[in-house]
Amino acid sequence: MIGFESHDHHHCRADCVARAEAHCASKGVNFTPIRRRVLEILLDGHRAMGAYDILDVLRTEGQRAQPPVAYRALEFLVAHGLAHKIEKMNAFVACSHPGIDHDPAFLICRKCDSVAEATTTPAQGELDEVARKAGFTIERAVLEAEGVCPNCTEGTTE
Repeated sequence: MIGFESHDHHHCRADCVARAEAHCASKGVNFTPIRRRVLEILLDGHRAMGAYDILDVLRTEGQRAQPPVAYRALEFLVAHGLAHKIEKMNAFVACSHPGIDHDPAFLICRKCDSVAEATTTPAQGELDEVARKAGFTIERAVLEAEGVCPNCTEGTTE
């Protein structure tokens, strides 16, 4: 699980972008420069970002991006499993497992807004049992948990 621990971020970012490029090529979809840049921006901090946060970064880089540009890029990334929407925050995060079908679980730090993604199988646990009793079939599940990450916990007595 990447998000809270120290790691080679340059390698992490390069690996995710390479996997995104390969995934788009295999699906025959266009991984445009703006889509790539939005993914890179999401990867830079391992934290959830809103569309306007992304626009601010693009503008500081000299791009004359308008809201539809960011929203279309984010929509593409989510549709192709390269990013996820964090509903609680109305923000987006780069997928840690691009190109792999999975049910993500997000651990969201309420202090620094960092987000770690893990995979889970809620359709094989208690949620599946509740759904089955209700006659419901789970097709996709996303788990969002809020708390305090190890980086924000260190040195505090909360």
